[in-house]
Amino acid sequence: MSKHQVVEHYTYRVSWADEDDEFVATCVEFPSLSWLDKSRGAALDGIVALVVEVVEDMTRNQEQIPEPLSERNFSGKFLIRTSPSLHGRLIREAAEQHISLNQLALQKLSSSQ
Repeated sequence: MSKHQVVEHYTYRVSWADEDDEFVATCVEFPSLSWLDKSRGAALDGIVALVVEVVEDMTRNQEQIPEPLSERNFSGKFLIRTSPSLHGRLIREAAEQHISLNQLALQKLSSSQ
């Protein structure tokens, strides 16, 4: 895959920044980069162009280029550590609902979207 194709597959976001009175565009795979502009489209174009420059620079310096989130494989599992008291409270809540702790966690994560 070419560098240009990789850049196109990254995850971009554009939102309004009240404090700057402009749109701010970001790239999830490059959290330190952003681009401000009065136009939503220009902000997106700006961050994409900036990412292209950064990827080209990283390639010249033989640095590892981040893999786009859209191309990663996810197992569907993750481990989370918590305090014993919270663990106990969640176990009790799951038991009261007659569901597993896993199902309770999934419900809570799904409802936070």
